[in-house]
Amino acid sequence: MSESMIRVSVQRYRPELDEAPFTQDFEVPYEEDMSVIDALHYIKDNIDGSLSYRWSCRMAICGSCGYMVNGVPKLGCKTFLRDYLGKGITVESLANFPIERDLVADIGDFVEKLEEVKPYIIRKDAIEISDGEHLQTPAQLTRYRQYSLCINCGLCYAACPQYGLNNEFMGPAALTLLHRYNQDSRDQGRDDRIDIVNAEEGVWGCTFVGYCSEVCPKGVDPAAAIQQGKVESSTDFVLSKLRPRRSK
Repeated sequence: MSESMIRVSVQRYRPELDEAPFTQDFEVPYEEDMSVIDALHYIKDNIDGSLSYRWSCRMAICGSCGYMVNGVPKLGCKTFLRDYLGKGITVESLANFPIERDLVADIGDFVEKLEEVKPYIIRKDAIEISDGEHLQTPAQLTRYRQYSLCINCGLCYAACPQYGLNNEFMGPAALTLLHRYNQDSRDQGRDDRIDIVNAEEGVWGCTFVGYCSEVCPKGVDPAAAIQQGKVESSTDFVLSKLRPRRSK
């Protein structure tokens, strides 16, 4: 390999041709500012047009380009080849999800879980537009702001050993999203979501490994959100003994 080239090993799997995933090596021209996405684009445009992978914004906003890079969940647009010089670099589809094709993981279960937690503001009493804005104090905003930065990339699910063992577990991002809305002072849907929090596959399915927070590319702390959910669940249990919850 010349000094200007770098070897990129890529997981391949074409279900109509391959019995199992395998790794294929490609030689890619190296530039210092080259990201994993840039390398995949080079391979697709110049070597093998059949390579399949997700990507979109290239700015760590859309969350589309999540892959395993040397076994660690990362965004392809935010991961640079220069950090792997001399080590070799292997790109695979996100762990803990079925492989749809090459680097494309089937994240359907993850998306369904995001929808299940009712990720929107629920109001029991309607607010008229003529009433004006629903104002929040800086303290009220701080309670949920960091959790609203999640881009739904799924890296935390690829890092979560509990989800890997049992995909009935709601998982880090969905529980964080649930917590985000429960902490929003404009929301009145806590009682609509509490059964998900309390369920065995809810917050109590988490064993607090914390790797989900380490791999988050936006600095969100799902592990903290889930532990706060455990406090909320415990409080709900005690209150339910003193004051039975109203039916929905």
